[in-house]
Amino acid sequence: MKIAVITPISHLNGIKDIIESKGEVFYLENNPDKSTVKSLLIRKNIDTIICNPNQQSFKIDKELLHMTNVKLINTCSTGMNHIDVEYCSENEIEIYSLTKDYNLINNLPSTSELAFGLMVSLLRKIPHSQTHVSEFKWDYTKFVGTQIKDLKIGIIGYGRLGKMMKSFCDAFNAKVFVYDPYEISIGCEDLEEMIEQCDVISLHVHVTDETKYMINKKLLSKCKPNLCIINTSRGEIVNEIDIVNALKSKTISGYATDVIEHEFDNLTKSPIIKAMNSGENIIITPHVGGMTLEGQSKAYEWAINKL
Repeated sequence: MKIAVITPISHLNGIKDIIESKGEVFYLENNPDKSTVKSLLIRKNIDTIICNPNQQSFKIDKELLHMTNVKLINTCSTGMNHIDVEYCSENEIEIYSLTKDYNLINNLPSTSELAFGLMVSLLRKIPHSQTHVSEFKWDYTKFVGTQIKDLKIGIIGYGRLGKMMKSFCDAFNAKVFVYDPYEISIGCEDLEEMIEQCDVISLHVHVTDETKYMINKKLLSKCKPNLCIINTSRGEIVNEIDIVNALKSKTISGYATDVIEHEFDNLTKSPIIKAMNSGENIIITPHVGGMTLEGQSKAYEWAINKL
């Protein structure tokens, strides 16, 4: 087996040893571009790719895979929007992911912990107050925030991450609403009723035809004006232009996200990043939800041992 590792792993103790026990390994860890990866795939006759979406600036698609010997893509993630799944299926390229490895992922709270942290950061205006102090200023009046106790928090999606997020909010004595058409709804009958009542909405769903752009102008028109939205799912769950317009018009008060829609494109074109840089109440982290040493080590070891 000839393996191309196109995601950082050097910071994870013992993972290189496990990979190298599986075959001949070639490393491109430092955010390689698509042409560099393709060149390696062809020159070394690579048959297996190990990847992760978080540090990947391109999509694994026909442009990358055509004329290569790749037969297997092993992604150390539950999401697969960084891979052209349809092309791989049509060309008999197998994909391994962690999507259904429940014994592993049910014990990985990292992404839900980040969602809670983003919520606290937004409600307490932590990034903006830090910037204020970095300018040698000390005026708390600009940063009076909102406490979590008794806050109405809506969780969209009640899989493992949604359940974890609910447990965190329950511990802080928030009033939690849940909407999930496939699981259970708590405190509301539908999405519109949830958004009319809640102060915070936290997204924990996969991208499907049903969920893509589910947070949009029409839905946002029904929300409370103090609404904050937290997104650690995928950028495509929200209509980013509608989010920006809602912030500018004060329809909502804040947006914190770990994901943007076009993570694999030119980031300078992102409407969300542009709006953050122009002063809107937005917090963005670079897809670090699962990026803890504990979580990564468990996920990579599990994924690589499938080979």
